[in-house]
Amino acid sequence: MATATALHHHHHLHVQKWRPGSSLSSSDFFGVSLIPTSSTPNNYPSGANAGEKRRIISCQNNNEDIVDDRKQQQQLQQKSKSMTLGLDDVNPVGLGRKSRQIFDEVWKKFSGLGQISRTIDESLDTVLIREGGPMCEFTIPGAQNTTVLVIGATSRIGRIVVRKLMLRGYNVKALVRKADQEVIDMLPRSVEIVIGDVGEPSTLRDAIQGCNKIIYCATARSTITGDLIRVDHQGVYNITKAFQDYNNKLAQLRAGKSSKSKLLLAKFKSEESLDGWEVRQGTYFQDVVATKYDGGMDAKFEFTETGNAVFEGYVFTRGGYVELSKKLTLPLGSTLDRYEGLILSVGGNGRSFILILEAGPSADTSQSKMYFARMTTKVGFCRVRLPFSSFRPVKPDDPPLDPFLIHTLTIRFEPRRQRAPEASSGIKQDLRSFKLIMEYIKALPTGPETDFVLVSCTGSGIEPSRREQVLKAKRAGEDSLRRSGLGYTIVRPGPLQEEPGGQRALIFDQGNRISQGISCADVADICVKALHDSSARNKSFDVCYEYMAEQGKELYELVAHLPDKANNYLTPALSALEKNT
Repeated sequence: MATATALHHHHHLHVQKWRPGSSLSSSDFFGVSLIPTSSTPNNYPSGANAGEKRRIISCQNNNEDIVDDRKQQQQLQQKSKSMTLGLDDVNPVGLGRKSRQIFDEVWKKFSGLGQISRTIDESLDTVLIREGGPMCEFTIPGAQNTTVLVIGATSRIGRIVVRKLMLRGYNVKALVRKADQEVIDMLPRSVEIVIGDVGEPSTLRDAIQGCNKIIYCATARSTITGDLIRVDHQGVYNITKAFQDYNNKLAQLRAGKSSKSKLLLAKFKSEESLDGWEVRQGTYFQDVVATKYDGGMDAKFEFTETGNAVFEGYVFTRGGYVELSKKLTLPLGSTLDRYEGLILSVGGNGRSFILILEAGPSADTSQSKMYFARMTTKVGFCRVRLPFSSFRPVKPDDPPLDPFLIHTLTIRFEPRRQRAPEASSGIKQDLRSFKLIMEYIKALPTGPETDFVLVSCTGSGIEPSRREQVLKAKRAGEDSLRRSGLGYTIVRPGPLQEEPGGQRALIFDQGNRISQGISCADVADICVKALHDSSARNKSFDVCYEYMAEQGKELYELVAHLPDKANNYLTPALSALEKNT
């Protein structure tokens, strides 16, 4: 038992016993509720130093003896109605595991829901889910008004996703290629089955009708390149396009613009579209000495015979630069504070550029402040995303960028800090010359939640001979979702395992460092939780079971499943990760 001094330095816990037959409140349901003591607010370790403390996993079930030993419990009740324990006595990870274990036990009892509802009256699962029946604790506010389209509903993850959504009160549509008896038997009766194929855009219009969010768990059944492209790449593109078209149609009916659509700032499709763009040149050295290094510079922006708008030239002057600049004119009623960043579609020889935004009152440009971000391109065509949060003030004392005040956009090329593009191995390039083919510049919309959850993969667990082609198709699908304008969450699980969810702590990471597997049930739980979690919007991340890293390679932080009222481990795990990566 914790001593009085230990209680001073740790959070304390209020432990209650749950009796079968009694009504479940959320806090009872997870067995414990965490109450920070006033003397030590937020007494958890944080940051890199906390990694080691958080990484300790205890498999002991520390509150077992309290629950099982009745005599001890009577003594405890006599001492105090709300017994307090130190965190040393009740390991948070152990508690988290216990809470999710209880969740899974209750889940198993009700996961027969699909089978029951096939044979008995369809209203049964309505009673269980929506009418304040035994499962009303699971329902999420607003779920009844949300329709989720599950693609790959009969896959290993998809089947669990469908049941978790039903249990929480969502309306669920499932896209299947063939509605044969085997497929129908896999899905609960109240799921609306839609026949379609992600490789055939014409079949997706009906599927998308009335949907608010999408969870994409489909994956190619073989590693034949054609199959991979059809499902993992083109399939994602087709469904995002169908969803955007549907959102735009709805917006037009309301005589407005879809909040999920990108805003076109510039499209270079004719000679006239180059009007207003100005080419300038300058140098960072203002003194006379600079002329010593003057090797000359030149740049032009023109519309070529092949139908491309090309900004090209060279800078041989030390400290020199050339730039392309334009004052932005936004459509009436549009302001950039409703958007979260820029996307540029460009081609060329793979140089890096600096994008400069000028912001300030448009009436008096002398008050303007300048913000910059580096833009790296690839050889050939690519799309570059630059969130407004990545722009830094040129003068460090200036306030952060306010997108509402942006009035001028400039693309600058300078020879310093250029790297030879990967594709040009063996070919000697003069890094002082550049070519940038401009296709369009658009602004990406912001929003509170994700619209599209995509289950991708990390690549570990796939045969090495096939890994590259699988990952190529998966990454191309991810890329088409990122540039769609929809709010996205991309989940890359480690190798999938068939075991109950909630048994082990999870690691969320970015940068292809994870090595362990994860259960399908845990991946499904992450997908469902991400639907309404603002910290999940526009994030890509890897996830797997907790493991001990080799010494010196502890690059990740473990997020323990602390049992709070919502059992929400996702927000703390994802809020530390980077957006738009």
